[in-house]
Amino acid sequence: MSIGETLAQERRQAGLSVTQVSLQTRIRETVIRGMESDDFSACGGNFYARGHIRSVARVIGIDPEPLVSEFDAAHGGAPQPVSATAAFEPERAIPFRERRSANWSAAMALALAVVVIAGVFQAVRHDGGREQHTARQVAGTPAPRPSKPAPSAPPKSTDPVAAAPRTTVEVAVVAKRTVWVNVRGDKGKALYSGVLRSGDQKKWTAKKKISMVIGIGGGVRLTVNGKDIGTPGKGKGVQRLTFDRNDPAAA
Repeated sequence: MSIGETLAQERRQAGLSVTQVSLQTRIRETVIRGMESDDFSACGGNFYARGHIRSVARVIGIDPEPLVSEFDAAHGGAPQPVSATAAFEPERAIPFRERRSANWSAAMALALAVVVIAGVFQAVRHDGGREQHTARQVAGTPAPRPSKPAPSAPPKSTDPVAAAPRTTVEVAVVAKRTVWVNVRGDKGKALYSGVLRSGDQKKWTAKKKISMVIGIGGGVRLTVNGKDIGTPGKGKGVQRLTFDRNDPAAA
């Protein structure tokens, strides 16, 4: 069975349409249909074709590496890696003369010692010339009466303080099956995009808003701002959800 036939068959077994796979991978439908017909010319080159094969395989729930190996075997093999030594080592050694820098460390140490000695000398002179006075009580003068202690302040009210409003949005997820998830924060900032396996746990935080696209309804269990809201879209297709600081309403 060819690469395209395998992708098409596994997609149908996963219950996904070409449109759903396109939404989850952000690959155009025409490119996916071409791949399922073993036509990878629209991928833009072998490098992008390998990436498209991996993305589609993960969404439909299969291991992409055997398909990538088959693609490399049919298209001249995988590119050979270049070692860091070969990439950065010059062909000829460049001679250079060693220049000796001035011994600044010794000069700085000597200057610091002079400053410390001068500071100690000034401190000794200042303390030696300071006049100290001792207060004495004049004979026959009555001792001052001790002042009365100030009345203690009344105890503060122990009324409960209202809880501070939330300053962030927190969403935690536990995967119940293999499912693709895309998460974005404030101003569309990408927080996560990929496939979660059964039992995987993730948590994201944003200041104002978190938006999610879940590939298969009922595939994850969500906790929003500390409250478990269950498995949204159970038994349905792609789910698109958005949460802010006030969600859920009863949290």
